[in-house]
Amino acid sequence: MLEAQVHSSLLGFLRTQPQPTWPHHLTLARLVARSLRLGRSAMIQTAALPSTYRLSYLAALLLCSQAVVVVMPQVQQIGFLKHLQQLQTYFSTQKRVQSIRDASSDQQVADIVLATPQHWLSDRLGRQTQFPQGVPTLIDGVDDLETWARAMLTQTIRPSDWASLMEAIPTLTEPVEQICLSLNQSLRDRPINPYGNYRLEPEFHTAIDQLLTQLQSSEEALPSPWPQFCQQWRHNPSLRWATLMTDSPTHQGQLHVAPLDLAPALTSLWQQQPTVLIGRFLGIERQGGEFWRDRLGLGELTTIKFAPQPQQDLIQLYVPERLPFPNSPAFQGRLLTQILRLCRGGMLGQRHGRHRPPEWISPLKRPVVIIVEDTPLRRQVSTALAAEFGSVVQLEVPHLEPESILVSGWDFWQAHQDELPPPQLLIIATLPIPSMENPLVAAQVQQRKQQRQDWFQTYLLPVALQRLQRAVLPVRDRQGVVALLDNRVNHRSYGAHIFQALEPYARINYIDFQSLERV
Repeated sequence: MLEAQVHSSLLGFLRTQPQPTWPHHLTLARLVARSLRLGRSAMIQTAALPSTYRLSYLAALLLCSQAVVVVMPQVQQIGFLKHLQQLQTYFSTQKRVQSIRDASSDQQVADIVLATPQHWLSDRLGRQTQFPQGVPTLIDGVDDLETWARAMLTQTIRPSDWASLMEAIPTLTEPVEQICLSLNQSLRDRPINPYGNYRLEPEFHTAIDQLLTQLQSSEEALPSPWPQFCQQWRHNPSLRWATLMTDSPTHQGQLHVAPLDLAPALTSLWQQQPTVLIGRFLGIERQGGEFWRDRLGLGELTTIKFAPQPQQDLIQLYVPERLPFPNSPAFQGRLLTQILRLCRGGMLGQRHGRHRPPEWISPLKRPVVIIVEDTPLRRQVSTALAAEFGSVVQLEVPHLEPESILVSGWDFWQAHQDELPPPQLLIIATLPIPSMENPLVAAQVQQRKQQRQDWFQTYLLPVALQRLQRAVLPVRDRQGVVALLDNRVNHRSYGAHIFQALEPYARINYIDFQSLERV
């Protein structure tokens, strides 16, 4: 049986490795092998970094007799190919690996077809010519699947598309020019949105509806992407928003529309082939992952959850109890004081101008990462730290030296945390609860209000828990410190969920940098 062969072969390989390995390798390898053998879909939560668990499913892929499609972000593919070569050599297998960039519809499928989420979704949701039906598919990093799918299904009207429309249908030149002028002027007059997305005013919705009605009655062929945009705009409910092209000299606007509910578009996707979905945190511990299954149209499937190990993955959690709430005027000053105090203990003992950490502090020898979501506050924190520590302070730079302090937002850390050196100290200014200032968030909250759902418990909190769990994973790898400076966790009812999501941890009242140096 495939499961037994995978277990025996991977066990032999793991015994040749000098370092302690992930304790769930054999279990995950058997689960993936079973899914491949039976052709059944599964969703697996690993609570670990891809580089930690990747060997498990690779063993199953190399020893199964059928072709498999593997979907993962481009940044992860280098590590994937490295581990694959190691196992190929040990197993004495000769599986052919083919990137989708080299594939075409008339080629035979290789043993392992490697594709990015963008290539795979584009084909599966579009013409379906590059991947034969029914080929088992494994998606690694499915935590971001909703983001990938929504980006793929978003229809965008750029300034050049308005020009193409006026050229195709000259009789609409005047109303189209008026809409463009109204959009651009409205965006320029608004305060800068930190998320770069702007809600469309009701009168603009009306203008677009009238334009689409005229397009529908026109006998002229519409240039791309207008047919797709019209279809998506009429889909109800939908997300509709605008962005401002700040890199353009004229600062022109772009119009976007995407489905609010992704499940109808994705349901047929999972019916085309058995799929193994692997991610770090998928909310399986909360109602069996129902939140993510429903949002992605997955339906019923096997769900498996691995948890961080109490000893191996323990973090030290520092949560001050007397800080003001983030919406308090006093929060900004107290936050800066706390961050400076923590970084003075966490940096190397070299001189930075006239400043030097006290001699009794044992310095850390790994980067410090500070997550500040508010854009103006993030710049202020970066400036204050640079005034004391100099050039070692970096603002959202993806390449770090061991002595660096990185200041970033949640999106940046989530996108780059796998490639950056794991921090010994991670400072979180505020909880990653999605902001209602983002019109994409506000629209989903409004939908839940209309459906009489608890929009905080069914949307905002699950998203925040997943982002928080993902953020601290690199710190677990070094059994480091997470400093959470959002005092709401101590006083709000949802604080218990936050602490539960961060388990396993040891709550500390002060940070002993000397003990951390020995980790």
